Amino acid sequence: MEPFELAKEAARLLDTKKAERINVIKVDDISSLADYFLMATGISSTHVRALADELEERLKALGTAPARVEGYRSNSWILLDYSVVVIHIFTQEARDFYDLDRLWADGEKVNWQEETGGKEEDGHEV
Repeated sequence: MEPFELAKEAARLLDTKKAERINVIKVDDISSLADYFLMATGISSTHVRALADELEERLKALGTAPARVEGYRSNSWILLDYSVVVIHIFTQEARDFYDLDRLWADGEKVNWQEETGGKEEDGHEV
């Protein structure tokens, strides 16, 4: 799966599970760490773990497993490293404290939501 497609699919999956403040940032021009960072917020530490578990399971089913997973013990920030896409799932408090959105503000914020091109999902004109 291409890096942007992986980032979009991860964002869509997190969105279906009620993650908040989903932000995809293209960082390949400013960092060698990854091509994209994805940040999302869960409403509680339980929600953060559930989001990470579901995302990992769904992406594995699509043939993509993380190279590394960190933070399950922290209860506030879980990182799933897919090499080309690094996914950060935070509680609101952890996201505000670490403020990665500001840290990576030089990256290009990208629209991960599917464009419908003037048509609704069923193909009818809007």
